[in-house]
Amino acid sequence: MIRKYIQTAIVHARYKILSDDGTFYGEIKECPGVYSNASTLEKCRNELEEVLEEWVLIRIYKNLEIPPIDNIEIKIKKQAVA
Repeated sequence: MIRKYIQTAIVHARYKILSDDGTFYGEIKECPGVYSNASTLEKCRNELEEVLEEWVLIRIYKNLEIPPIDNIEIKIKKQAVA
């Protein structure tokens, strides 16, 4: 499920070339704080995917909501404390 979420979210990424230094900036607006900046578009995309994966895992660990993207959801089930 996490892999499918990441694959779906990365399609929503938007990239632009920064005029001040010519690097590539990418972000996924549906996932606040998920962005990257690199010297090539390929590096930017790869970094963005890594950041997205870390963002998802941290949100799962901290039991924070993960916004659905294209009806793909990651639901966190609370476990009973023994």
